[in-house]
Amino acid sequence: MDDCIFCKIGAGKIPSAKVYEDERFLAFLDINPVSPGHTLLIPKKHVDNLFDIEEPLYSEMFQTAKKLSKSLTKAMGAKRVGVMVEGFLVHHAHVHLIPMNHGSDLNPANARKAEPAELTAIAEKIRKQI
Repeated sequence: MDDCIFCKIGAGKIPSAKVYEDERFLAFLDINPVSPGHTLLIPKKHVDNLFDIEEPLYSEMFQTAKKLSKSLTKAMGAKRVGVMVEGFLVHHAHVHLIPMNHGSDLNPANARKAEPAELTAIAEKIRKQI
């Protein structure tokens, strides 16, 4: 979709701190992370709503999220990785993977703007664990 920011990121028209990429998915750091390492996983194919993704892509997306969660846990020293899906701000299916050490760490009110250098360093740390 021409006006979708996530499609533009996937096409390389907008820079991002990429964590993971394959032929179907892209994972990159959120520029307003709830916690360091907050990652967005998107399908490269534009789909508005997560639950409109057809099989087998839907299942593959969550298998990819599972793979990334292990790397996020190691790289960020997190006890868990929380999963959040809402889709109101950007109308492109995506899953938030949020490193956390306490249940309250999943609160979107904790989000803050991250500096590009910080995102680059965190992305490299996560990529090394994949």
